Amino acid sequence: MMTNAEIASLYEAMVGITDDMLAAATANDWDRLVQLEHQCAACVRQLKDNGDSPLAGQERVRKANAIRKMLDSDRKIRDLTQPWMAKLQAMISNKTVERRVARAYGV
Repeated sequence: MMTNAEIASLYEAMVGITDDMLAAATANDWDRLVQLEHQCAACVRQLKDNGDSPLAGQERVRKANAIRKMLDSDRKIRDLTQPWMAKLQAMISNKTVERRVARAYGV
């Protein structure tokens, strides 16, 4: 079982990971972004495994500040990834259409 200070520290560690995720997204380093997402997911699992109980006092403030920072980074990451995802989806759709046409006409 984690102490309240350890829980708050884990949230702050997740802020560091999401900041690195934002840097990776800004640099178009999608492989690094995926690696960091896995690290962040491991932290979330660790919190869930420990019951992530409500905090009080200073730890509660640390947790709230960390969550605000993570949400801000997450919004910025989505702003960077959504156009890339749309472009990727368009490329996949074009390839799918190409294959259908090729299959239909035996090309």
